[in-house]
Amino acid sequence: MIDVTVPGFGALHLRFAVLDFNGTLACDGALMEGVPDRLRALARQLELHVVTADTFGTARQTLAELPVTVTVLGPERQADAKAEYVRRLGADGVVAVGNGRNDRLMLREAALSIAVLGAEGAAAETLAAAQLVCPQIAAALDLLLFPQRLSASLRG
Repeated sequence: MIDVTVPGFGALHLRFAVLDFNGTLACDGALMEGVPDRLRALARQLELHVVTADTFGTARQTLAELPVTVTVLGPERQADAKAEYVRRLGADGVVAVGNGRNDRLMLREAALSIAVLGAEGAAAETLAAAQLVCPQIAAALDLLLFPQRLSASLRG
């Protein structure tokens, strides 16, 4: 669990991370540099879930050796399915991280929401739904590994 109180924002009691795959953890179906080590470290504090449309069909195989639960969604109503996944876990204990338009609703549901700008960019609606925006996934995961950084960005 990650517990952090941010002045002017409130207390976060995070138990789960719900992460998008392509465009967030991966580019063109391959994990970005530094992601596996950060996921292993983060799994000591949070239960990790990857919920993905799996554009390239590589998510299950790519993540097989990592401490994550992988859920591949069908082609219809992906944004709704991701939001429902966050609600089932208990949105008040979830940090959601994504970049695509189909991530916007899960970001709105989660207690903490982070949009990632990577090589694929990020959907404007997803950026608007996020409480934080990071230039790449390493920075987003590091916010969770070093939660005092959350205070620096969210306080006030």
